[in-house]
Amino acid sequence: METEKKIIMMVDDNVTNLTMGKNILKDTYNVFPVNSAAMLFELVGKVSPDLILLDIEMPDMDGFAAIKKLKAENATCDIPVIFLTSRNDSASELNGLSLGAADFISKPFSPPLLLKRIENYLLLISKTNQLKEYNENLQKKVNEKTRQVTELQNAILRTVAELVEFRDDANSGHIERTQKYLEILVKMMIEKKVYWDEIEKWDLSYVIPAAQLHDVGKIAISDLLLNKPSRFSKEEFELMKKHTIFGVSAINEIEKQTKESPFLYHAKIFAGNHHEKWDGTGYPRGLKGKNIPLQGRIMAVVDVYDALISARPYKAPISVGVAERIIIGSAGSHFDPVIIEVFKLVANKYAEIAAFTK
Repeated sequence: METEKKIIMMVDDNVTNLTMGKNILKDTYNVFPVNSAAMLFELVGKVSPDLILLDIEMPDMDGFAAIKKLKAENATCDIPVIFLTSRNDSASELNGLSLGAADFISKPFSPPLLLKRIENYLLLISKTNQLKEYNENLQKKVNEKTRQVTELQNAILRTVAELVEFRDDANSGHIERTQKYLEILVKMMIEKKVYWDEIEKWDLSYVIPAAQLHDVGKIAISDLLLNKPSRFSKEEFELMKKHTIFGVSAINEIEKQTKESPFLYHAKIFAGNHHEKWDGTGYPRGLKGKNIPLQGRIMAVVDVYDALISARPYKAPISVGVAERIIIGSAGSHFDPVIIEVFKLVANKYAEIAAFTK
């Protein structure tokens, strides 16, 4: 099958130049001779050329004015332009290149040289477009592979989190709810620019799913302790508190077997810090104030909220209204008071989630 000829528009007010140019190019290209810039703009509205050969010295509108207009219009700005000129001064050439010209061809032109310059330039455009298309396809493949890996990581995270939850009968639905609470709270913090200097560095596609592993350390806690139908003794509570340390250790072991992962980075912070308290009375390290990583300060709010409204073997669930008041009343002691101001804005959404997922 014969390859379709490229379309070239040749713009020159000199009929002799147009005739000569068409005769040189017609066997190789589909040539449209045009004797003015005005006719060029009328024609490009109907035919899309692969290249425009544009004379500089023309009446009414010269080549410099014409290329300015071409480059200013969305429909024509990407059409390559080569100037045809009898000028040989560097100022004119620099001006043309600055306006977007691809090249200059001097008149009177040599037929072989004219053909070769056009051939080389169109080949360059073709290879550039092929490379662009290749890169776009490659990027699509990379994006698809990244999406698949992300989905796999999320699935693994979810499976591990559900395994932990399955062992802890009292916490049914806790992971799903706290993840939703966390997402709502973080997005409102972003909207209100709260701790924005830190949150803007986060990729929420990693941060939100990573919160599912905040209790992963419970996998190392005995079933008898997890499901004890009464309150813990002091010794039992000390053992239960170690789930934060166990969680960090478990994630550290996973990190040793893989490359650096933003999922694991955030998961480890959630696991190790969601029981720290603003006033320094939390565990496992007794961190205080902003020494507690932001992820831990946020997770503390949603974790306690869900614990309050959930039934436990040793307590009945608290209403969402009472839970809200307890959370707000604990600002400055248990919780970061700045985050609690944001919590007030989303508490009604928490109540809706609690009602829907219970």
